[in-house]
Formats: sequence, C-alpha cells, structure tokens
Amino acid sequence: MTSISCRIPRHSIEKPFFVSDYSLDVDMQSFASYTSETNNAFGFHCEVETMKKISALILDCDGVMFESRQANINFYNHLLFHFNLPPMSEEEERFVHMHTADEGIRRIFSGTPYVTQALRYRMQMDYTPFIRDMILEPGLKTLLKSLWGKLGLAVATNRSNTIERVLELHGLSRYFDIVVSSLDVKSPKPHPEYLLKILRFFKIGADEALYVGDSLVDYETARAAGVPFISYKNKALTADYYLDQLIDIPGLIGPEYEDSIPHNV
Repeated sequence: MTSISCRIPRHSIEKPFFVSDYSLDVDMQSFASYTSETNNAFGFHCEVETMKKISALILDCDGVMFESRQANINFYNHLLFHFNLPPMSEEEERFVHMHTADEGIRRIFSGTPYVTQALRYRMQMDYTPFIRDMILEPGLKTLLKSLWGKLGLAVATNRSNTIERVLELHGLSRYFDIVVSSLDVKSPKPHPEYLLKILRFFKIGADEALYVGDSLVDYETARAAGVPFISYKNKALTADYYLDQLIDIPGLIGPEYEDSIPHNV
C-alpha cells in the first residue's frame, strides 16, 4: 500500500495531515509534480511511503474473531456461583475480557480462600456450553477463505486450553498456520512473545505482518513486538489503522487481495 504524508511548517498549521490511497485515489505522477512546486513555494515537506509487502495476518480471538464478552461473563460467573460467591462487577468483567483465564480467576477470587480450588476446577470444566455463547464476527469466514493460501494466518490469544475447541467447533482450525495461546508462552500479553513466536514461525520481519486487536493490551503487545497494529472497532486506541469490518482487511493489505472478497458480502 502507498501512503502520502505532508508536513506543513508550524507557522502554517499545528498538526501534520495524512492521506492513504486505500481510501482516496491519487495520481502519483501528478502528485509528485504538484509537491515539487508546493515544497518550494510554501515550505511543505511531502513524502511518498510504501508499506512493506505483508506476508502474515495475525488475529486476536476475543473481540475480533468473536463477540465473546457475554460468553466470558457467563463462564466466570459460573465459577463464582460454584463457590457461592456473587457475580463479577463491571470492572472485573472488563478485566477478564482482556487477560488470561488464570489472571482473571486470581483477580475475581482475590480476597477469598478459593483461588487454588477455582484454578483447579476451571481445568476440569467442560467449556463447550460457553463456546455456544460466542458469536462469530461477521465476515470472518469470508476473510479467512479469501486469504487462505495467499498469506500466513495466525491467532495470538490470551486464551489457554479453550482456543483449540473454540476454533474446532466453529470450523476455523483449518485456516490457521499457527495458533499461539497463553499455554505456549512464558509471559502473557502485553509481552511480545506471542507475536515474536509467530514471526519466527513464518520467518518474516515485524513490518511484514499485521496484528488485529481490540484492546489496549493488544496495542501494547503489537507495539512491543514492532508489528503494525489494526484497531478493530475501537477508535479510542492508538493504532496504525482503524477498521470496523473484517472484510476491509484485504483492501488494506493491497488491491490484489481486495479482489478476492465477493462484492455481495
């Protein structure tokens, strides 16, 4: 993807502005001629930057591939009810949605004598009923089918022993080359180990991948690994790109991938 950035001297305007050709057609030859004149006349500094060819797409699970907030609430409240404790607060609901199951359990059982028992009980539970509460994100299967075999596809998730079953029951396992969960790393997100492991698997540099997430933890993970970050449905985050539909990802990567998405989706 080609992008144009123009910086105007501080005496003219306080902030730079940016234009990307995935949302605006730009005739590069005309632009080059125009910027040559404006650079001299007005002191503009304009550059044409080209995104390195993307070789892998990395997806977070919860909040990107699935709307799973209610499934998570049901799961953790079930654990609390099992030990005759009240349901989570809203703050706890937000916390468990972004962290590993162990971190979530330690948080919601903090101050009780049941932490160790709750961690043990979780490993014995059948998670299948809660998987049925997870809602597949619109356009996910279309996205995966369109990119399968053309790009490396990966999942980086703070889920642990549930992710394999989640992908299997929704018919998604076949599309991913590698899935990295909290069981595969020494440190959970926002530690970059997840993404670095995926980059090593594909034998690519950080700028040859894109990571799609929806939370501050995801942004911090991408930043720590040096991987460009797509904020999904969350414009409050700092990100390289913002998208509200998964099927817009191929167009962001390049026009050759955009054509693989059916126009009637």
